[in-house]
Amino acid sequence: MVGIAPRNRELIMLTSGLKLSAALLLAAPAIAAPVDLSGWTAEGTSKNWVVQPGNNSVLQTVNGNPTVFYGTSNAIGNKLSGTIRVGADGDDDYIGFVLGFDPGELSAATPDYMLIDWKQNNQDVAKRGLSISRVTGAIQNGQNNAPWAHTGVVQELQRGATLGDTGWVDNVTYSFDLYFYASNIQVWVDGVKQIDLDGSFSDGRFGFYNYSQSSALYAGIMEDVLPPIDPPVGGIPEPTTWAMLIAGFGLVGGAARRRRGNLVAA
Repeated sequence: MVGIAPRNRELIMLTSGLKLSAALLLAAPAIAAPVDLSGWTAEGTSKNWVVQPGNNSVLQTVNGNPTVFYGTSNAIGNKLSGTIRVGADGDDDYIGFVLGFDPGELSAATPDYMLIDWKQNNQDVAKRGLSISRVTGAIQNGQNNAPWAHTGVVQELQRGATLGDTGWVDNVTYSFDLYFYASNIQVWVDGVKQIDLDGSFSDGRFGFYNYSQSSALYAGIMEDVLPPIDPPVGGIPEPTTWAMLIAGFGLVGGAARRRRGNLVAA
């Protein structure tokens, strides 16, 4: 820094290091907390959501109409993580999630929530694979084929990056991470970003979704408060990010030590 006094140069370095470290800390993920599912609510005419011992997992046992098992508070600005596994029950239909869901919206005439569903195999007009849709009408009893074929009040918006035409497999455990912002939704499966959707999304609850599929286990459910970044960066910071963070703290420490040495010498 030509033309800047040593003491001023150190102050500039110290300030820059503090800003860098603070910015990276804000971008780092929060510490996840286990979710107690015992207070969650089941909705639908074919529901049978059984909370497992420990209250951190739930098993949906019924092959029937669309059903949702949703949380106790609104979820924008949060991340939900865990695993999902379907036992070998001989069926091949829908598992998934809802975001921005309000109580009663499964049968409401004019709801507004996001549906993330994953079908195992192609069947009639229903396509295998992972996708995200916006729901604006009742789907409780599979009305008008909407949740089956993603038509009418179920408007499909995006399919998975690598799972858009790939179904889930029996007895395989998949990890998932759902990032929910007011203007962005991300869905990660096994560490791969499948959905990255920008838009304007209504606040509401997190929930699990099943349609015509039993033996679905959602387990190890964790929740984070997301950093104030929109859209989210997703996942754990890259090694280069951690290197920058460490360098920022090193810069702060080094500048502080030199400043103390200058004061002692004076």
